[in-house]
Amino acid sequence: MQGLLFPLILVVMLVVMIFSQRRQARQQQERLSKIKKGDEIITIGGLHGVIDEIDDQTFVLDCDGVYLTFERGAIRRTVTKVEAEPVGAIEIAEAE
Repeated sequence: MQGLLFPLILVVMLVVMIFSQRRQARQQQERLSKIKKGDEIITIGGLHGVIDEIDDQTFVLDCDGVYLTFERGAIRRTVTKVEAEPVGAIEIAEAE
């Protein structure tokens, strides 16, 4: 019985890792397909910029007037803008 337990645990771990990796790859592909011109992104190298042109394989990144061409897979994430809280609301909350 103990001779079968270890290989069974290894097989289960392998299956879990494979499915997890496939799910992450699918999510990354969905994120990349939603990117469009004008989106603010961060590359895998840490470069921040705005998408100027994009096609199936490459995109052109505008970094303060410098235009750089990258492979589409170089996009790490898009930058989401958080709306700032009105200054008056902060002052009122601090006064209480």
